[in-house]
Amino acid sequence: MKYLYYVYQICIGLPIFLVLTILAALTTMAGCWLGNGHFWGYYPGKIWANLTCRLFLLPVKVKGHEYLDKKTSYVFVANHQGAFDIFLVYGFLGRNFKWMMKKSLRKIPFVGKACESAGFIFVDKSSPRKVYETIKNAEKVLKDGTSLVVFPEGARTFTGHMADFKKGAFLLAHQLQLPVVPLTIDGPFNVLPRTSKLLHWHKLKLTIHQPIFPTGKTDENLQRIMEESYKEIEKDLPVEYQGKIANPDQ
Repeated sequence: MKYLYYVYQICIGLPIFLVLTILAALTTMAGCWLGNGHFWGYYPGKIWANLTCRLFLLPVKVKGHEYLDKKTSYVFVANHQGAFDIFLVYGFLGRNFKWMMKKSLRKIPFVGKACESAGFIFVDKSSPRKVYETIKNAEKVLKDGTSLVVFPEGARTFTGHMADFKKGAFLLAHQLQLPVVPLTIDGPFNVLPRTSKLLHWHKLKLTIHQPIFPTGKTDENLQRIMEESYKEIEKDLPVEYQGKIANPDQ
């Protein structure tokens, strides 16, 4: 069955995925250009991600939608297991949001331009002024129920274990006094780890935890939210991926 799945993904899955990706990117760019970027910046990507998981025959389980209020903006923070994190969150979180992503991803053909058209936040750390501009752009996004999704580890894991969180997303939530929602992603590391080029069939699971609300603009509040988010995410990972193991690039 494993080899049949390899043949399927290469001969059928990959060609269809490439077509879906180009169509989703073009639809996003055209829709945002015509107007209503709130709609077109989210729904084509959501459908693309949902169909991608179905295309590669990956079953998805989600729990925790009941914790979210439709009118509230959140900063979602998730562990970063692999490339399929994007499809799992985008396709099944069920909230209109923008990604906060590396500046280098803007260079991906079609996808980078579509992300730019959709109003995603590209992180530029080249200077203090650029960092400030990134934060101000994110502040404009976080209103009217639109949320932000960030991978605070900054890079995909090599081991399946979580690395330390960087402060950026939490600092933004802290400054705006917005609730942080931890997301536990389980399965993408088994489907497509950083060291693999072929997919492996595995179940995907997204756990949405209860929002962690700010209690004021103090350093203690910032540290509390970071620590609670880490613990919430880690406790729903499989036991073999709990605890810290050094990741080569973190």
